[in-house]
Amino acid sequence: MIKVTEATATAGALKRLSDEGVSIWLDDLSRKRIESGNLAELVATKHVVGVTTNPSIFQAAIGSGAGYEEQLSDLAARDVTVDEAVRMMTTADVRAAADVLRPVYDATGGRDGRVSIEVDPRLAHDTRATVAEAKQLAWLVDRPNVMIKIPATKAGLPAITEVIGLGISVNVTLIFSLERYREVMDAYLAGLEKAAKKGLDLATIHSVASFFVSRVDSEIDKRLTVLGTEQALALKGRAALANARLAYEAYEEVFSGERWTSLGDARANRQRPLWASTGVKDPAYKDTLYVDDLVAPGTVNTMPEATLNATADHGDITGDTVTGGYAQARADLAAVEALGISYDEVVRQLEDEGVAKFEVAWQDLLDAVTKSLNSKGVDAE
Repeated sequence: MIKVTEATATAGALKRLSDEGVSIWLDDLSRKRIESGNLAELVATKHVVGVTTNPSIFQAAIGSGAGYEEQLSDLAARDVTVDEAVRMMTTADVRAAADVLRPVYDATGGRDGRVSIEVDPRLAHDTRATVAEAKQLAWLVDRPNVMIKIPATKAGLPAITEVIGLGISVNVTLIFSLERYREVMDAYLAGLEKAAKKGLDLATIHSVASFFVSRVDSEIDKRLTVLGTEQALALKGRAALANARLAYEAYEEVFSGERWTSLGDARANRQRPLWASTGVKDPAYKDTLYVDDLVAPGTVNTMPEATLNATADHGDITGDTVTGGYAQARADLAAVEALGISYDEVVRQLEDEGVAKFEVAWQDLLDAVTKSLNSKGVDAE
């Protein structure tokens, strides 16, 4: 049992971030991290109150085989399919991580202490299969603090509504555009309304909306560099923050509106914005850019460990860096558009690439597990 106290927690930027109302989640998971006690240590000393996973994270963890040898041998002995083997391993890790974070979940009334696991990315454009997979994952993990990750594709939107309507907490992932983000919030509210009609306790349903940050800068900066003008180069590193800040403005609007009020009165929880893809891709930028400059109450920042450590070491947390910047954010995106860079085209491309990258990572994971099972003398087909 982890007991997080002021004495054991590291002071400094991470504490200031937490005090500002930002929940710090770790964007990584592996069996080695769990069994070594590292995850528990991060909870106790670095204000980590949640964990997110994705197909790329599992591919890196399980693809190496480290820590999974015994389970792989057992799965091979049972002659399971590679898909079943992967799900048994990933859900085992998520279940164990959920147990590590259970005290945080209990202490925060379910707000934090969450561990996310994603539906098979190959189902991103299939609503019915996504819902079925979400139900299966919730059953397999069998922990109240699990969150099922569903991509914010067009097919994902009705799946979000259906899964929330079943009382299953959801982490909506791969959100890049402001329009899609509003559709995600609408899908969440529709799901709460369905749950309410079924008589479910809305207080037990939680959700976050994972709004991706650094990839926006990576794509728009590339196009600005090609233009090469002084005006274009001056806009580098500003689009992602502008996009995220305007997302928070939309969040404030939706969750203060009339539709929300009736749900809030029924003890529903707001769907918190989660800043994802917060590792800085351009070495010219400060490595804590997407932490320092996205501080706002009621948000989550999920960080790879390198960003977490950088923030602990030299993060500059000076209070809310979001809500006062809406006008500048609109001006920055308008300036990018004025140079002929289409916002709609960029965010559509990023969504397509995001789904494709996770599909590739998932296939790489399946291939690695197939090789491991076959090496134990079992045909994984």
